[in-house]
Amino acid sequence: MNFLNLEYLKNGSEIQKRIFQVLENSQIFQKLKSYKPILAGTFPIGINIDGSDLDIILETRDLETLKKLLISEFQDQKQFSINLIEINEVESLICKFQLGEFPVELFAQNQPTLLQNAYLHMIKEFEILENEGDEFRKKIIELKKLGLKTEPAFAKLLGLSGNPYVELLKYQS
Repeated sequence: MNFLNLEYLKNGSEIQKRIFQVLENSQIFQKLKSYKPILAGTFPIGINIDGSDLDIILETRDLETLKKLLISEFQDQKQFSINLIEINEVESLICKFQLGEFPVELFAQNQPTLLQNAYLHMIKEFEILENEGDEFRKKIIELKKLGLKTEPAFAKLLGLSGNPYVELLKYQS
């Protein structure tokens, strides 16, 4: 599966087709093209639940410039917020807003999107879902509905101990 090209959404589930339309209509990926956007998270791999957001990861060397661009492009969207924070000692930017029916979370770091944890986790989770099958997918969704985050849900079903965000990346199916 090529998650770097949004075309896969056009042939996906009904919700993935709606996501494709919303992303196309908003031109968000075109507006952010120079930041190498990738749709990560639960929607691309079909384990989203009600309330899941569209996680779009970005890379930048200049968070302040990106922040100004995001304010200029998206501040009029419902529920807009933007914050610079530190995650695992890495300066990060999180911008949230509503795009059509979907909550969006833009996440940026000075790190290539292909090396960011959100992308690496999604790829690993996709591989596990492909190997484990539909029953496993249903169990992940059920755990998420009970309040578990995605990586802890995978760790629980796979019997991984320790930090689920770290251990999941080490997991070999």
